[in-house]
Amino acid sequence: QIQLVESGGGSVQPGGSLRLSCVASGFTSNINVIGWFRQAPGKQREGVSYIRFIDGNTDYADSVTGRFTISRDYSKNTVSLQMNSLKPEDTGLYYCAVSHFTYARLSSTSYAYWGQGTQVSVSS
Repeated sequence: QIQLVESGGGSVQPGGSLRLSCVASGFTSNINVIGWFRQAPGKQREGVSYIRFIDGNTDYADSVTGRFTISRDYSKNTVSLQMNSLKPEDTGLYYCAVSHFTYARLSSTSYAYWGQGTQVSVSS
């Protein structure tokens, strides 16, 4: 089993920044990929970014490329998502998730473990 706890959400104005963190515990040696997903009210969950542990490879949804940066800290079993130039459409509940598949991407079906989420609200 793997447990995930997200933190760092909040309310900001457009153009602001937030840094989300995801701390993993349990059988963390089985982690291949950690991804960030978000879900806005009335919308489907969408993949935002992921990082692959074996080589550090990352990828981003087109909507956040150039504004968001994902990073990892092995020593703390933590993955962070730095979010800059936030827009109202970035509002949603942000989840981190773990995949055992080495080449998992941004499809939620590839992820077996999920955190409870942290809320991000962007409005003026």
